[in-house]
Amino acid sequence: MRLLLINPNISDSVSDLIRAEAQRSASPGTEIEVLTAPFGVAYIETRFEALLGAYAAAQLAAEHHARFDAVVVAAFGDPGLTGLREALPVPVTGLTEAALASAHLLGNRISVIAISQRIQAWYREVITSYGFAGRLASIRALDRPLSAIGGVQEEHAAALQALAERAVAEDGAEVIVLAGAPLAGLARTLKGRLPVPVVDGVSSAVRHAETLAALQPGQALQGSFSPPPVKPNRGLSPALQALLDRNALR
Repeated sequence: MRLLLINPNISDSVSDLIRAEAQRSASPGTEIEVLTAPFGVAYIETRFEALLGAYAAAQLAAEHHARFDAVVVAAFGDPGLTGLREALPVPVTGLTEAALASAHLLGNRISVIAISQRIQAWYREVITSYGFAGRLASIRALDRPLSAIGGVQEEHAAALQALAERAVAEDGAEVIVLAGAPLAGLARTLKGRLPVPVVDGVSSAVRHAETLAALQPGQALQGSFSPPPVKPNRGLSPALQALLDRNALR
């Protein structure tokens, strides 16, 4: 099995974290490839930045999906996920969707620990779109500058753990979700240090992607996730044009 993880941010250091956790989490024999957005921002905090990340993810997915059994949008907030699910012939999941699916099996009240205050509104909207608004105990986030996005775990480890502890004690969280690719692998460090289960988005996405690929459910040909309809277009890259053309034949 081959999985493609797309980092919709331009940070190679974050891609390294994604790759390391994905390889630790994958089943024996699963091949992992991580690609980094060729344009965009260092890390996504806002709706507009998510728009840029979604386009970057679409470009990379169009260019490379044919070699893989499933695709993962490897950023919390899953920029572009639902659109890619329409267009690609293989299963697609993302860090938020997969983490929530894992947390759903571990407890009723879910708290998300994030890396910035600004990111909270967008995360809340995404979580609500997945139907988890009633299960969300809280979103707690760092409120301090980030000197290096790839070093958030090391620089702010104590503060992140403290946020998780407060979410349990004050918000009634029964499961903690560590949000964002910069926190990939931190759940392994915090395991046993918190009184509730801790969920990592990358490891969840890898395992769920493996399951979806193994189930071979097929692609939707009707309904809202069927391929985009045929219509005139211009200015698209050859890969995106080819993806639309392929869908036009279905």
